[in-house]
Amino acid sequence: MNESVEAISKKLADKGLKVTPQRIAILAAIYQLGGHPTADNIIENIRRNHPHIASGTVYKILDILVDNKLVKRVHTERDVMRYDGIMERHHHLYCGECDLIEDYVDETLDQLLEDYFKSKQVKGFRMREFVLQITGTFDKC
Repeated sequence: MNESVEAISKKLADKGLKVTPQRIAILAAIYQLGGHPTADNIIENIRRNHPHIASGTVYKILDILVDNKLVKRVHTERDVMRYDGIMERHHHLYCGECDLIEDYVDETLDQLLEDYFKSKQVKGFRMREFVLQITGTFDKC
């Protein structure tokens, strides 16, 4: 998912965020890298063109992007924080062997889960969203 600088700038501005070269570079790196990159992957990617961006700045901007729902955090079994630039509903297939995460979209599964939780009506809990992380092993590993 490669987004133009203009599209990224618009996403930032639509959230009321200041459009800075650092924010554009970090969000562009997330989209360019795909595959749910780590902060270290993002830092390595952006330092090719922006060698003076501090690691602390990257972490601070990642928090801002998450808080403003431009990216999501994804936790893995190896306790490494990863970032996902796809905000549309989807789930994750996680390989416990190689730490690979692939997106999984299934509208039938989504409807099944929605119907299930509507019928259960868990007392004192209102479901806002759901994301499954299904752990297994890919054949390619």
